[in-house]
Amino acid sequence: MNHRADDGLVDVRNERATSQIVLVCEHASAHIPDVFGDLGLSDAARQSHIAWDPGALEVSAQMALRLNAILVASRTSRLVFDCNRPPDASDAMPEQSEVFKIPGNVDLTAGQKADRVAAYYQPFHATVAEVIAQKQRPILITVHSFTPVYNGKVRDVEIGVLHDSDARLADALLSRTGARMPHMVRRNDPYGPQDGVTHTLRKHAIPDGNLNVMLEVRNDLISSREAQIEMADLLSDWMSEALSELGAGLCKR
Repeated sequence: MNHRADDGLVDVRNERATSQIVLVCEHASAHIPDVFGDLGLSDAARQSHIAWDPGALEVSAQMALRLNAILVASRTSRLVFDCNRPPDASDAMPEQSEVFKIPGNVDLTAGQKADRVAAYYQPFHATVAEVIAQKQRPILITVHSFTPVYNGKVRDVEIGVLHDSDARLADALLSRTGARMPHMVRRNDPYGPQDGVTHTLRKHAIPDGNLNVMLEVRNDLISSREAQIEMADLLSDWMSEALSELGAGLCKR
């Protein structure tokens, strides 16, 4: 991968995978490069859900093996740059996330913002684009986790199936919940396109008409290795069935 430099910015796994599925985990890491110090945050804040999606990388990696898919993951905290946001989004380099103020992101100059775009956003999305370009009729699946309580509000949804203007894969998944799915599943919940969370789908799949979906898993359901493997099994089987319905039976174990 030309854009997967040895600086550790982008993690590409299962590179020899032969299915058309490309898994993406934009919020895989809580790592904040030394140049930014601690962004003015406590250790607890830097390890909390505001900095990354706990469990999402582990679930994604297990899904990559089960679906014979390549995985592209960011190795930098979304507090430095949220790779699931366009550079001009107000929350791409957030000054506040939930109840936490991010002192290190306050009053960034245009030059500082441009440097972060060049250093983190562009290499990540260049890698995603490069991987997708190697696939015929690629299928883009992004994987995230979310906190059970946000701004004091308890969330009862357990798995969110998110989509933008292309709902084909989301529809196929949602039609297969039923008795087999042991979790509360909802469409575009706890977030939806109105929240700006479908940037990767809009950038890398929708313009070319490729199947795509974003999965959100409540992070208390994937807090242990055992739970992550169990969730990956469940999501992979669910995805395989949905893709088969759409005539894209590409998930060879």
